[in-house]
Amino acid sequence: MTPPLLQVEDLRSGYGDSQVLHGVSLEVPEGQVLAVLGRNGMGKTTLMHTMLGMLSPTAGRISVDGVDTTSLPTHEIARHGLRIVPQGRRVFTSLTVEENLRVALSRRATGPWTVERVYDTLPSLHARRHNRADRLSGGEQEMLAIGRALLGNPKVLLLDEPSDGLAPKVVETVGDILAGLRAEGLSAVLVEQNLKLAVTASDVVCCLVRGKIVWHGSTDEFRRSPDVAVQHLGAVVQSTDEGATRASTTGR
Repeated sequence: MTPPLLQVEDLRSGYGDSQVLHGVSLEVPEGQVLAVLGRNGMGKTTLMHTMLGMLSPTAGRISVDGVDTTSLPTHEIARHGLRIVPQGRRVFTSLTVEENLRVALSRRATGPWTVERVYDTLPSLHARRHNRADRLSGGEQEMLAIGRALLGNPKVLLLDEPSDGLAPKVVETVGDILAGLRAEGLSAVLVEQNLKLAVTASDVVCCLVRGKIVWHGSTDEFRRSPDVAVQHLGAVVQSTDEGATRASTTGR
């Protein structure tokens, strides 16, 4: 049996004396996208930061493609194949699209992703390649952040709230992009509050509540279990006859 590309075992982490994660375990097999869902303050960002080495866990183990990365610094973890599309994009606003992408190129990260392939996958970036990043819309900046992360040729891509601050129509576009990458075999962890985006772009769903995984299953199981979304996320998920998914928040 092939081991998962990303494995998190009994992870505990937090800030000072404040424990946020209480024994989180998850895994991402090759070619699958795991959506981690949860309301604000449930530990999603802490989970991302701990996997990236920005926070030191107090217990547990993290491995990327069989390599124990639990105690490694962030730049070493990146070399082992974990890359992030951060919440809020965080592109270099004074640089052009092309310059942002060129900066992301790494001689150490060999693989199929090149600037040309990013432009083929995200053609709107090619059209704006000479524009400074601060002249881009929020959606275009999100695409730039995704393209920049892909140029690291990640084994597992972490996406932290890619819908944050975007208009609904733009979120749909981002969802289409992520669904396309998933169809190409992308392995990823998608942290989201937007349920429609999450179920469009994932194979597996888990719900994080107060630093614990309280539900885990396939995305199809999640669609068929509306009580899970209501109980753990304060939201309603409905599947339409065409198979699309609608989501509406019932509480925070």
